[in-house]
Amino acid sequence: MNRFEGRKVLVTGAGSGIGQATVARILEEGGIVAAADVNEAGLEVTKARAEEAGTAGRLSVTTVDISSEDSVRESIGGVIDNLGGLQVLINAAGILRSSHTADTTLDFWNTVIGVNLTGTFLVTRQALPALLDSGKGVVVNFSSTSAHFAHPYMAAYAASKGGIRSFTHAIALEYAKQGLRAVAVEPGSIASGMTSNPGFPTEGVDPSLIGKLYPWIGDGFAPPEDVAGVIAMLASDDGKFVTGTEIRIDGGTHM
Repeated sequence: MNRFEGRKVLVTGAGSGIGQATVARILEEGGIVAAADVNEAGLEVTKARAEEAGTAGRLSVTTVDISSEDSVRESIGGVIDNLGGLQVLINAAGILRSSHTADTTLDFWNTVIGVNLTGTFLVTRQALPALLDSGKGVVVNFSSTSAHFAHPYMAAYAASKGGIRSFTHAIALEYAKQGLRAVAVEPGSIASGMTSNPGFPTEGVDPSLIGKLYPWIGDGFAPPEDVAGVIAMLASDDGKFVTGTEIRIDGGTHM
């Protein structure tokens, strides 16, 4: 399939996990991809994998701190200028932090909200003019199953992902008549750097509460590539009638 041939795509969080897998999938399908992440070493791995696959000629990488307005303006603005436009934005960047809510500091809360929710807003705002100019722009945001279901010790994370879900609905309607589609994916039970070390508190954790967060199908947590395939569908013309909604990808964890 070459569903992205000639299309210019920006993927944040591209240095690991689902973002990295999404870059590989869209390159495989012919896309011109700009990969952005705060982690330079991770971006080098993304680039090396593209070189091995023979797709590196359509890949560029850039470092960005999505929680910083100045960094987004400079880095993401520069990426879009270099690409000469943008048709697809995939906001995969995010962090997972855990704590007892009663012990959560304001700095902890603001860090999670700042990266996940504010970062998604800043990158989307920077990209919107180019996406709208394309006449058929697509935004794929990363919400989470925690936006709908109780995930203990993740109050800040859940709040940030719930905000992303609502933000996605709002821009989907606001810009629908200008050809923009906005969709949220809600991954759960996916194997990645984020989920392999969620940083649960070392004391006072009830294992029975965490035990409910496992899928009913498959052999445990799914690889990031399983989410990348869904993203590719949503961002391509195969998803042209999908907007203002969310797709849960969790192996039945929350049936």
